[in-house]
Amino acid sequence: MASSRGGEALARSPEPHSPLRRRPPVAAEGDDGRGGVRRGEDQGAGGSVWADFSRRASAPVHRRVRESPLSSDAVFKQSHAGLLNLCIVVLIAVNGRLIIENLMKYGLLIRAGFWFSSKSLRDWPLLICCVTLPVFPLGAFTTEKMAQHKFISEPLVICLHVVLTMASILYPVYVIIRFDSAVLSGFTLMFFAIIVWSKLVSYAHTNYDRRVLSKSIHKDDIHSHFPELDDLKWVSFKSLVYFMVAPTLCYQLNYPRTTSIRKGWVIHQIVKLVIFTGLMGFIIEQYINPIIKNSQHPLRGNLLYAIERVLKLSIPTLYVWLCMFYCFFHLWLNILAELLRFGDREFYKDWWNAKTIDEYWRMWNMPVHKWMIRHIYFPCLQNGLPKGVALMIAFFLSAIFHEICVAVPCQIFKFWAFIGIMFQIPLIVLTKYLQNKFKNTTVGNMIFWLFFCILGQPMCILLYYHDVMNRKVKL
Repeated sequence: MASSRGGEALARSPEPHSPLRRRPPVAAEGDDGRGGVRRGEDQGAGGSVWADFSRRASAPVHRRVRESPLSSDAVFKQSHAGLLNLCIVVLIAVNGRLIIENLMKYGLLIRAGFWFSSKSLRDWPLLICCVTLPVFPLGAFTTEKMAQHKFISEPLVICLHVVLTMASILYPVYVIIRFDSAVLSGFTLMFFAIIVWSKLVSYAHTNYDRRVLSKSIHKDDIHSHFPELDDLKWVSFKSLVYFMVAPTLCYQLNYPRTTSIRKGWVIHQIVKLVIFTGLMGFIIEQYINPIIKNSQHPLRGNLLYAIERVLKLSIPTLYVWLCMFYCFFHLWLNILAELLRFGDREFYKDWWNAKTIDEYWRMWNMPVHKWMIRHIYFPCLQNGLPKGVALMIAFFLSAIFHEICVAVPCQIFKFWAFIGIMFQIPLIVLTKYLQNKFKNTTVGNMIFWLFFCILGQPMCILLYYHDVMNRKVKL
């Protein structure tokens, strides 16, 4: 009888391809927890055969259509955390070998030298110039105050702002060239002067636009729709001081503010800032300096040798650039924002996922991007210029200030930085074309990393280094 009941159970069991057969075994009241079934009062031999059928040799193994994990249709549908861990392990191993090889070949090369020489301590004219730069924002405030009370005409206001903004750049340039300062001191002063110039332009342009808007709108509309324009105190010295130290380049009367300052968080960020700044210095002194000292001018030597030097320099340069981005855009700007309770902390976006060069420039430096859009790009469009021309003007201005920031401290005017920035325009066209042609975001992202980080930055470093060294030899 038991054998008969077992045969009937097998006869009633579904086919292997039935959806009922593909269900995973559920732990029922009679389940022994190991996929089998205990024989009890309510189960016979047929139940045991049914539960163990999936383990039998006659059970089907291939039941549905499936893709390989690395196929194009399935590669993005699963996690690759293991491969990421492998890349990290390989990266640590390769760089660990390079560190040991470098120490065995050169020893420990950490020194002051080129960056912090005794000459840097004697650059007191640059210190005086840096301390006196706030005179220009004070002059801009005085100009706006006189314009508010209509003591001077609008054309005179514009002329005074032009003089102040130009003087805020030409004054540091003159001091750096006149006193032949150290490279790092000159770069720091020039970087600070460009920030002051950008803030003065935004301050003058914003206040000018407020005056134009207040004149073109009826007083009732101003009071109802633009109450900030009806405020008699909109030229405020307090708002200017806050703007000059805030981590933004775009002026406005009020900014979103946080409720309090997280002191413990600030200390934690400062510690990380010190650590990563030291890491940058270590990479520069231990790796970048020996490579560039043992190189030739990339445009005057053997082509293969120049390519080898550029590729060898690309990795430590990339590390320094990433550390610089993390230290300045994430750590320093967030520390400053926290101390000032500045609320809008979108200092960058996920630029590392940029599919085109154009997208990268819109995401990696948000303070400059917002300034360019507000004070250069949109005014060009409002004056009837095409988008392409407005884009060219924005890149041209960016190229000029990149060149000033590098060439003036080095006192070498070869326009390498200018050419590098203007070269981004054909790269924008190329990456957009490739993205539209292949319908693949990976192509543009790889071209961005290749031209911008692997080839562009090491080439500029070699060019400027050899030009600086040649200048010193001639002197």
